[in-house]
Amino acid sequence: MAERTTTASFPGAAALRQTGRLYGLGLDVVRLTFRRPFQVRELIQQFWFIASVSILPTALVSIPFGAVIALHIGSLTTQIGAQSFTGAASVLAIIQQASPIVTALLIAGAGGSAMCADLGSRTIREEIDAMEVLGVSPVQRLIVPRVLAAMGVAVFLNGMVSVVGVLGGYFFNVIMQHGTPGAYLASFSALAQLPDLWISEIKALIFGFVAGVVASYRGLNPKGGPKGVGDAVNQSVVITFLLLFVLNLILTTVYLQLVPPKGS
Repeated sequence: MAERTTTASFPGAAALRQTGRLYGLGLDVVRLTFRRPFQVRELIQQFWFIASVSILPTALVSIPFGAVIALHIGSLTTQIGAQSFTGAASVLAIIQQASPIVTALLIAGAGGSAMCADLGSRTIREEIDAMEVLGVSPVQRLIVPRVLAAMGVAVFLNGMVSVVGVLGGYFFNVIMQHGTPGAYLASFSALAQLPDLWISEIKALIFGFVAGVVASYRGLNPKGGPKGVGDAVNQSVVITFLLLFVLNLILTTVYLQLVPPKGS
């Protein structure tokens, strides 16, 4: 009994338990993805739902995001006399960093919060417990389609953000800063490479998985009734944001170490 009390009062023990359970849920999602029957209908419904609540905010955010990056980089390159590299720097910054981050934040803030609220309401109504009593796996039936839908929507939205952000950056650099269209495109083609797009899509895929798993985990573990569902939604968004920035740092570091710059 004394040992149990000591373990429960260990500093950070609750955080470690929560981290382990979250990691376990992620492994269960990966494992049950390949188990039949696969919930195709639920996957399509969740894909459409997440896309419908995320696509418009993502498009609206990507325009000023690309514009801010283009304006700052254009101003910096003008000061140091390297206007010919404005296109490459702007496009690479948008594709490698801005697009997956913007996509993941909108997926977590719009789709993930709705996903967490839906699962939380099911949990407090004891629907999840009823499914387990009937021998139906809630993870396979509810969580797997939602996580896969979040991953799919993240990949597609990342492509949209890349296109909209690049077009917005081109417009603001050429029209507002009086840049040269030919130099903008030439520098981009000279320094950009296909792996830059791959790492962007890989980031979006991983970020979508993390957002879906965190939202599902918090939705399955609300505390205190309806108020606990609201708290779980807030916690899922905050936790997802923190994990996304850490993962982005790790993935960017690994990519820059493994993939040499073009022309090096």
